[in-house]
Amino acid sequence: MEAVFQLLYSELNQSTRSSDRVCGEVADRILDEVSRICEQSQHIQSSGDVEAWATKLGRHRLQQCLAYYKLGSRAGRVELHGRLSAIVYRYVAPPQLQTSYQGRLLLIEDFLQGFYAESLNALRRETQLDRTYSPRVLLELAEYMAFTQRYAKRRISLPGGRSQQLIVLRAQTFSQQQPPELSVDIEQTAEVGAGDSDYTWNDAIVAQIREQSVDRATDPGEANLHQKVIDELVGYLESNNHYDCANYFVLRLADLSTAEIEAILGLTPRQRDYLQQRFKYHLIRFALSHNWELVHQWLDADLDRNLGLTASQWQIFLEQATPSQQHLLELKQGSASDGEIAEELGCSVARLKKQWFDLLKRAWEIRNDRASGEGTSKYE
Repeated sequence: MEAVFQLLYSELNQSTRSSDRVCGEVADRILDEVSRICEQSQHIQSSGDVEAWATKLGRHRLQQCLAYYKLGSRAGRVELHGRLSAIVYRYVAPPQLQTSYQGRLLLIEDFLQGFYAESLNALRRETQLDRTYSPRVLLELAEYMAFTQRYAKRRISLPGGRSQQLIVLRAQTFSQQQPPELSVDIEQTAEVGAGDSDYTWNDAIVAQIREQSVDRATDPGEANLHQKVIDELVGYLESNNHYDCANYFVLRLADLSTAEIEAILGLTPRQRDYLQQRFKYHLIRFALSHNWELVHQWLDADLDRNLGLTASQWQIFLEQATPSQQHLLELKQGSASDGEIAEELGCSVARLKKQWFDLLKRAWEIRNDRASGEGTSKYE
């Protein structure tokens, strides 16, 4: 990784006014994060070009850091605050609070100050910095703000095959912890501090530190199943020479924005849109044909659970199925092999798989209310 470090160090030296020491320390921390991602990603490890991936991911983080550096201390804080506020706006006010717009902004301010402290602790922990470390110069501050942006968007696995951004989970917990009587005080204090800009970034963090005591521990079995689905999908894409789709999927897992994915893969918006459509096509083939048992187990939608359908939806599903499809379903529920089922139905295995694909697709549409245009697919 020495070449990647030299790239990061050189760019920081040329693009900032920071000392050689600070540039080296920031470059080293970025490289540590990138190396950790590369080591943990089986896709990157099996790609045969770990250094190329490290270079792409390092450049992405470097560009984020330099963007905040160019904005400066004040504008950078405003930019980060605005980005995170937009994400959590709908989550920070509990249903029982009928707050004004100004009151909601005050809640967001309160929540984010605690989140900034959490992010600083995460940066210290993950880069093995001293527990008392705080950004002292502009480049260190830019590094921290870029890290906070990425930290906020990390996706946390949840039961049922779902995931959510970390900052959203934090905001939801913060909202649940607000007492009902807060609605009385929030309006009275909405204007307090509105024009107070005399405190520094570190003062705001230290003054508002809160420990987020949210237990997000997930079932290890669920986490393992989730990772197995990811590994199987990447393997499926690569075995069929869809390496561009596999790369796109890996970047989607990192929760990067569309613009960031385009920049890393070197695609135009039109090319990225075409790649996204191809990925969705192969994703559906994987989920409904190649390894449907694993995916449906992950979604709690296997045959033992009526393909994830409610009782009324299952009835609709059976009514819409032809007698041949109903018989196929019975044989599948009886754990018969594809060869045995094909012989029973008097068709080829390929024809059988096509019929089963159609049945699973129909169940998927009913489960996600595609017919009525309601809801969104869990696969997307």
